[in-house]
Amino acid sequence: MEAARNEARFNNAKYDAAWAIRFRPEPEAARTRPGAHHVRYAARHLVIDEGDAARAVYEVLDGGVILFKLLPDGRRQIIELLGVGDVFGLAVGPVADVAAEALTPVRLAVFEPAAVDADPALRDRLFARLRAQMCALHDHALLLGRKSAQERVATYLMRLVPGRGGLACIGAAPGNAEVRIELRMSRQEIADYLGLTIETVSRTFSALRRANLISYRKQDEVVVPNLCRLCRLTGAH
Repeated sequence: MEAARNEARFNNAKYDAAWAIRFRPEPEAARTRPGAHHVRYAARHLVIDEGDAARAVYEVLDGGVILFKLLPDGRRQIIELLGVGDVFGLAVGPVADVAAEALTPVRLAVFEPAAVDADPALRDRLFARLRAQMCALHDHALLLGRKSAQERVATYLMRLVPGRGGLACIGAAPGNAEVRIELRMSRQEIADYLGLTIETVSRTFSALRRANLISYRKQDEVVVPNLCRLCRLTGAH
């Protein structure tokens, strides 16, 4: 029975890249959030700029968001990829220390900080999500500090496949059906996230293609014929 469920889950799978790793609104996320107002932004819209007043806490209800910081010379580091259920907007001071941009069309729940402080259940739920995000940042720090370019790109692709890779991997489906990953990030954005140059990212994707680890159906869709082979390149095994 479990094998049949796994096979159904993977056959003809098509994954959208909004890291987080959750790529469609979950039933809970699709509902309204009491105590919040809801806003929508188009893809590439700047939701928060670094240095803006920190006036609200945001929860992603649909779509994907990137958090990033800029150096004075324009170099950018993407800090986090956020998906459905993730939270951002909290700051230690009166201004935001990171910028937030909609990676895809997004719907957000916006909470006033005072409302979060006054509602213990809401505060606990949001901080539980933040704890999970903090653990993901630990993995990203390892990636930036120790992994090779190939390991970084392989890790990035694996993060876009829900339930695969890492300690909680559910394992390959019977028949090891191919997986299709729709890339919502440009090569430059992937480079900014992985701490690489765009040239290195392009060369690494080409090397993976030559090794038959990935192929392309179109420019923004990667096909992985054997996910376990790709996972073994992440440096986590």
